[in-house]
Amino acid sequence: MNLSEINFSDIDIREAGEWPLAGKMVLVVLVFAAVIGAGYYFFTNDQLEELDRVTRQEQQLRQEFIEKQRVAANLESFRQQLKQMEADLEVMLRQLPTGTEMPDLLEDVSNTGKKNGLEFGLFKPEAEQPRDFYAAKPITIKATGNYHQFGAFVSGVAALSRIVTLENATLTRTDSKGKGGKGGMEPLTIQATLQTYRYMDEGESGNAPGGRQKGAGKK
Repeated sequence: MNLSEINFSDIDIREAGEWPLAGKMVLVVLVFAAVIGAGYYFFTNDQLEELDRVTRQEQQLRQEFIEKQRVAANLESFRQQLKQMEADLEVMLRQLPTGTEMPDLLEDVSNTGKKNGLEFGLFKPEAEQPRDFYAAKPITIKATGNYHQFGAFVSGVAALSRIVTLENATLTRTDSKGKGGKGGMEPLTIQATLQTYRYMDEGESGNAPGGRQKGAGKK
C-alpha cells in the first residue's frame, strides 16, 4: 500500500492490529518519536539546565581562582608596602610629643614667636581633646607684629621637630596713629589657634577628661 493512498481521517487506532505493514510502521515511528520527545522533556532538558548551572559556577570559580592567584603573586609586594606603611607611621608617631615633652614644645613655640619679633598679648594652651591614640591640644594666641614677622613665625613653627598646625588665623591692621608701614611692615594684630598633638601614654583613655586615667603608665 502506498502511504499517499491512506486517508488518515478514517484511521481507527483500535484496529491497529489489522493495519497493513506500512501503517504499523508509521505508528511505531510516531510512538517512538513521542517516547523520545517525552524523555528529552523530562530527563535531558533538566540535565541540560544542570549543565548550564554547573558551567556558570565553573566560570565563577575560575574567576575567583584567577583573583586569588593574582593576590598570591603580589603577596610579597603587599608585605613590603605594609612594612613601609608601618615605618612611616612610626616616623609620624615620633613627631608626637609625650606628656613630659609637651611643656618644652609649648616653650619652643613661644620662643619662636618672640625670636621673630612677635609680641604676645595672649598665649593660652587650651584643654586637650582626646582622640584615638593621641590628644589634640589647641593653643590660642594673640600677638602684634607685621606680616613678615608673622610669616617667619609660621615658617619657624613648621620647622619644629614636632607637629604643629595653624588654624583660624585672622590678621587685622593695628591703629598706629596714621603712621602705617609699607611693603608688609604695617603693624598687625594677629589672632590664631595653633594645634599641636600629644601621643597618649599607654593606659590613658580617650574618653576620660584630659585623656588620662589614674595610674596610667607610660609607653
